[in-house]
Amino acid sequence: MGSVVAGWGQLFSNNNIPLLHSLNLPMAKIAFLGAGSIGFGRRLALDILSFPELQDSSIHLVDPNEQNLEFTFSILKRVIAENSLPTRLEASTAPAEALDGAGYVITSIRVGSGMQEEQSDVQVPIDVAGLRQTVSDTVGIGGIFKGLRTIPAMLEIAREMEQRCPNAVLLNYTNPMAMIQWAIDEATGISSVGLCHSVQHTSTQLANYMDVDYERLRFQVGGINHMAWFTELSLDGEDLYPRLRQCLENEEVVAKDRVRFEIMRHFDYFVTESSIHMAEYVPYFLKSPEETERLGIKRRTGEAFKNQMENREKQRKEALAQASDTPEIKRSNEYGARIIHAMETDTPSCIYGNVRNTALIPNLPDGCCVEVPCLVNREGIQPCYFGPLPPQCAGLCQTNVTMQELTVRAILEEDSEHVHHAAMLDPNTMSQLSLPQIRETVDALLREQAALMPALNRTR
Repeated sequence: MGSVVAGWGQLFSNNNIPLLHSLNLPMAKIAFLGAGSIGFGRRLALDILSFPELQDSSIHLVDPNEQNLEFTFSILKRVIAENSLPTRLEASTAPAEALDGAGYVITSIRVGSGMQEEQSDVQVPIDVAGLRQTVSDTVGIGGIFKGLRTIPAMLEIAREMEQRCPNAVLLNYTNPMAMIQWAIDEATGISSVGLCHSVQHTSTQLANYMDVDYERLRFQVGGINHMAWFTELSLDGEDLYPRLRQCLENEEVVAKDRVRFEIMRHFDYFVTESSIHMAEYVPYFLKSPEETERLGIKRRTGEAFKNQMENREKQRKEALAQASDTPEIKRSNEYGARIIHAMETDTPSCIYGNVRNTALIPNLPDGCCVEVPCLVNREGIQPCYFGPLPPQCAGLCQTNVTMQELTVRAILEEDSEHVHHAAMLDPNTMSQLSLPQIRETVDALLREQAALMPALNRTR
């Protein structure tokens, strides 16, 4: 998710980029970096406006893509005018002024040229060694290289925040979520949280699978981003796991989510991210074409990315053509606006956030990034102690935590060997490729994407 930019950090060096638009008067100042995202930018901004107490906020939209930025700005300007809201709205292609004195910074960025780099994340490993991946943006070789491109830009934003708005809260929607959060916590003093919607989406899906009232559903979830576990699931005090396990006998339900039901069948608990994501977080599914076919897993190819880019461009043009339509102010299930509302009004709220592990989950390493319940009020975002995960769930998480740590260390220590080792320890990659093949694939991608790679010293 997010808007396209080759190097967000470069924007801070140019203070002469003009403010494009300014409108009305402020309360909370919210900087939104990556607001040009055609769907996501509008959605998050409308979430803010859906709270009456936040309607006199100052929202600063930032995106280097002026056309996409203008799209988001023009829609929100009409919403504000037609609803007679006191919101101050500004738009600029430069983030510096937006960050000055901000109380909240939302980030949803993409580093690179369109999706060309994501395409090479998939196609180069196929060409070099036949590696099969699915989503490839938070885990595996694709996730590692997206991290290498994105983490330096996010660190630049966080360091600018230390200078321009040191008390602000960073609300990050950019992937790879866990790696970015780990690096920011390790290298800066900024208060930050990584926000995903997998808990909201999966809990809704589970209610549908079991045919229960979502509003009465209660659950506890903990783990790492995209691999957090529903350790408790109940309705009016009744444990719902027996009912969920009965779904394993219902082919119609299982067919909607084969990989996750297969994981629950063998590991006892349901996981938060989709089947297509989960397939590449573990070593069991993509190494075998027969298993991939049995579970209906669709892998990504360079051609699939090409088609996806063409579809996105078509959707972008359609959205721009409909820019004269004024959307309804309707709240989504994203957490960002809820956090701002809770902090501004001291109205307690519970969200699931990606935060630094400070013994919150004792059987995962301290310092890694975990996804746990968080209380939010005027005091800020307060992660809650979750307790130990079931050991088999913690074991699966740990295989990904090691890969995440090595990717972060590659950037912070400028060590290219950490990149190789991250790929060698990635569960899906190690299940398919030999060590020489992994090294050859990583080296090919480092050459292919050299212009967007951080400083990395070879140690051998």
